[in-house]
Amino acid sequence: SPGDSDNPFLAVGERTDLHLHVPAGAVPKDGPSAGVAIVATLVSLLMDVPIPTEFAMTGEITLRGRVMPVGGVRDKVLAAHHANIKHVILPARNKCDIDELAPEVRLGPGAMRFSFASRIWDVLEILFHDKLVVQVPGLDSSRRIAERVVPPHLDSAL
Repeated sequence: SPGDSDNPFLAVGERTDLHLHVPAGAVPKDGPSAGVAIVATLVSLLMDVPIPTEFAMTGEITLRGRVMPVGGVRDKVLAAHHANIKHVILPARNKCDIDELAPEVRLGPGAMRFSFASRIWDVLEILFHDKLVVQVPGLDSSRRIAERVVPPHLDSAL
């Protein structure tokens, strides 16, 4: 269980604020596309549950948890395909970009699987679907693990 781990990220306590600042980089167009992957990685660390290696993801994320569309989807998906990635998570508003892909990438027996996300919770559900519900001590019912990561007053906004 998450509380029984030696993971130093879990030792921060139940009420810890996390601020991640990513300054402007040398290639500004690439930075925002990593937002979904950064959030998924942080949740993975906090839950002490690795992200399955079959996944790749891209998407810009707003402060309210919306997953925004990105550019260069064709090139990103082709790079994932060449790396033998089987499942790609994309922003929902990039769904139309899948039509630009070669048929062998999107159709047939060796085709990649695509999932589309409008909100960060969609991404977390895809990645951690069987790990998201845990019994939280002191509560009568199971709650999403994300509620331990995100303060309750922000959870309703997301």
